Amino acid sequence: MKKTKLLALALALVMVSLSMFSCLGQTEQKSDVEYIQDKGTLIIGMTEYVPMNYLDENDEWTGFDTEFALLAGKALGVDVEFIEIDWDNKWSFLEAKDVDCIWNGMTLTEEAKENASCTDTYVLNAQVVVTKAENAEKYTNAAALKDASVAVEAGSAGMSAAEAAELKVVEYTYQSDALMAVESGKADACVIDVTMANAMTGEGTSYDKLTKTFSLTEEEYAIACREGSDLCEKLNSIMADLVADGTLGELAKKYELTLVGDKK
Repeated sequence: MKKTKLLALALALVMVSLSMFSCLGQTEQKSDVEYIQDKGTLIIGMTEYVPMNYLDENDEWTGFDTEFALLAGKALGVDVEFIEIDWDNKWSFLEAKDVDCIWNGMTLTEEAKENASCTDTYVLNAQVVVTKAENAEKYTNAAALKDASVAVEAGSAGMSAAEAAELKVVEYTYQSDALMAVESGKADACVIDVTMANAMTGEGTSYDKLTKTFSLTEEEYAIACREGSDLCEKLNSIMADLVADGTLGELAKKYELTLVGDKK
């Protein structure tokens, strides 16, 4: 009788153990790369930002980061989808899996490192002051802007740079909105990425009466993935291959950008 009871108990313990292992197997999470490849789409969170991500004459997304992301999607064997996000809430979009990465001329900051796993840096940038050409000689340094209204994109590196310089900031949703505020006279100046300033201000551009005057900071761009995501290292590997074969260098020339590795 005792042997029968012991055997029954042993069998029960085996069944419980098997059940536990089964549950663990069912709840085991896929890696981010597996998750993206299984769904067949890499979703990019971004804002419209020349020359990184913007719409061409056919309403198709183009730009340096757009083309870069499409190359990464090809290497991963997936399609790429671009979704416009509220930049000030970018980490929420990433954590909720509404997007798989933030890839939009994103400055590598301490905030980014605290909220995401970030790739190696790839393009040089700076936060510059843009104003009307007629005011260029007036606003040549931060001290000259102490009583001016300065437009910035909410949650951006430009906003951080302006606040660090103790400027009076006015927040806008996008960098392009900050440019429009200066052109319309709602703001005296704005702080935006030099990559955008080079592409969108000065003679022959959309804002030919605006010009950049001086830099507040120098910085570098990176791609943000979810914290602990294996997508980060995968993108680093893809990036290294594209640098090695010259593809990324040619892309940088096309959009008049400087890769981090080409810094003099």
